[in-house]
Amino acid sequence: MKMSGIVLTASVRQNLLSLQSTADLLSTTQNRLATGNKVNSALDNPTNFFTAQGLNNRASDINNLLDSIGNGVQVLQAANTGITSLQKLVDTAKSIANQVLQAPTGYSSKANVTTAAPTGAGALAVAGTATDLTNAGTNSLQGQALAFKTSTGTLSLTISNVAGAGKVNSIDALNTALSAGGVGLTASFNAAGTVTFTSTNDNAGQVITNTGSAPAAAGTVDISGGAAITGLSVTAAVADTASQAIRSSLVKQYNDIVTQISTTSQDASFNGINLLNGDNLKLTFNETGKSTLNVQGVTFNAAGLGLAALTAGTDFLDNASANAALTKLSNASTTLRTEASALGSNLSVVQIRQDFNKNLINVLQTGSSNLTLADTNEEAANSQALSTRQSIAVSALALANQSQQSVLKLLQ
Repeated sequence: MKMSGIVLTASVRQNLLSLQSTADLLSTTQNRLATGNKVNSALDNPTNFFTAQGLNNRASDINNLLDSIGNGVQVLQAANTGITSLQKLVDTAKSIANQVLQAPTGYSSKANVTTAAPTGAGALAVAGTATDLTNAGTNSLQGQALAFKTSTGTLSLTISNVAGAGKVNSIDALNTALSAGGVGLTASFNAAGTVTFTSTNDNAGQVITNTGSAPAAAGTVDISGGAAITGLSVTAAVADTASQAIRSSLVKQYNDIVTQISTTSQDASFNGINLLNGDNLKLTFNETGKSTLNVQGVTFNAAGLGLAALTAGTDFLDNASANAALTKLSNASTTLRTEASALGSNLSVVQIRQDFNKNLINVLQTGSSNLTLADTNEEAANSQALSTRQSIAVSALALANQSQQSVLKLLQ
């Protein structure tokens, strides 16, 4: 409190000012030591205070994003775990289909169809040979057409000793054309001049008809011929009961796996997001929202992977059915591996950005600290020096008052 009635000498006032200045500095130093900061408010250093505040605010905003980034990592890992399990299930389904290939033949006899014996044997009165079905073009097979119709298309051939596109005159030529057309039949020549078309080993359960219409069902072939090819005799395949029982059991095992594929894909979620069930994931990496990553989800249930349940008594009856299933499973496996690679790439990106953000937060906070933190060693030395200076100032003030004390003694 200022007392204007007190008269101080110039030397006393000078020492008093020095003592007050030292006290202020000592108070500031002690405050820095107590708080650890050299800038505690905008009054201490406006530039450093507001710059540090901006750095801390950005660090805080980025730190808040780390939680969502961490959740994103878990979503990707959940999807990757799901794909790993789906791959194992697909591999298990493959092993079941391969068991079908190793199972006993499903049919004791194969489906076949035989043409009627040709007429007009020619000059030598013979029906023809395996290398000359038309007997030099003189029997009724000459110029006759054969149509092999399946659910995917029609193969048209003409029996003729005259060379040309779509024309055949031997068993070898017939079999070459049938194989190239994917019909699944093997031709053989009989002594009477008839030709028998038999289902190949891989199509033992194939259904052969003689209606002249293209069949709707896969694995069925309809054989029809020209007017001279009459009396086609169709013999259905005869199933082996024991083998079909084994194959029916394998169908059930396969269907159980297909069911698990669908349920596993539906369970591969984290925090309500499932990248294997059609959901998408969007991650934001910076405080402005301009740095983002969009991860597109997929639908990896059985249908999404191109798989479906099989039907006992219809599927796995022969090698062709098993090979068809294996083809679909191989495609599903390729799809899973491709998606696993994409997920791995995205997971790597997210983890890199996660580490980057952590390091950036550290840089921002370090920069803020450099602007506001006090050097405790320096402040401790300052405190010691100021305490000494304060003691000296008190002594100097006492010396400045000695002249007035002498006057006091004279007055006494």
